[in-house]
Formats: sequence, C-alpha cells, structure tokens
Amino acid sequence: MPVASPSVSAKPRALILDRFAPYRIVALGHAISGRLSHVYANENITIPEWRVLAVISQADSLAARDVVGRTPMDKMTVSRAVASLETKDLVLRTPDHQDRRVNMLSLSVAGRALFDRVATLALEFEDELLAALSPSEQAAFESALSKLEARTRIAD
Repeated sequence: MPVASPSVSAKPRALILDRFAPYRIVALGHAISGRLSHVYANENITIPEWRVLAVISQADSLAARDVVGRTPMDKMTVSRAVASLETKDLVLRTPDHQDRRVNMLSLSVAGRALFDRVATLALEFEDELLAALSPSEQAAFESALSKLEARTRIAD
C-alpha cells in the first residue's frame, strides 16, 4: 500500500528538541556517562580512560586504531587516554609482531585488577538504572536499542 503524501496544506512538523529522539538519546547517554563516572572517580580515571580500559579488556591485545573504531571517541582523545593509562601503568604498549609500525595495547596486571573492580560497580550501576523498567520493558528497550544500532550502521 503506497504511503500517502502530505497535502499541500499540511503543516510541516516542528522540531521540538525535548521530543527529538537523536537529541534525547545523546543527552541520556551523557547523563548516564556522567553518573557512571562517579563510580570510578575514586579510581583516578576519566571517562575516556574507562572507555579505553573497557575496550582493551575485551581482547588479549588490541591495536590502538581498533580502540578508536570501537568507541565514540576521536583518535586524539583515545591517544591521550592511552598515554595517561600507560603513565599510570594500567596499559601496556608493545609492537605488533607482524607489523612493527602498529602498537598493540593490553591491560597490565594492575589495569586488569582496576577494570575488574570498576566493571563490578558498573554492572551494579546498570542494574540500578534498568530497575526503573519492568522485565518486559527491559527486553523491549534492549530490542529497540539493537534495532536503532542496526539502522545507524545501515546509514553509514
């Protein structure tokens, strides 16, 4: 069935920021990230550092460029976070065996311990946040997030 085109007299839809889904999603993400940052503030790490630790924790080692591809951060922010984490002895940088121009990143023993501590707190934070939703709402939310993520990948 064809979609009806708007009539000439139809009033264009107004953009109301407080109802605009992309704005609300970004604002919610920033609010959640800010609240979550309190969870690891006692560990002396920043939001970008936490994101880098979390990404690196998912693999034995990872190229720095892959960290950029897996976070909502630009190359410079990731580079600064990695340098800071190295200074704190939380991340190790080693040359790749196949390509010496590429640096591989991994968590140090101290970095893994810190990640494990913060991850436990982060998961508790997630549980508390999602407790605002019933189990069926949580399932619907997860499904909606997955669909929106898939839709944004298609658009790229």
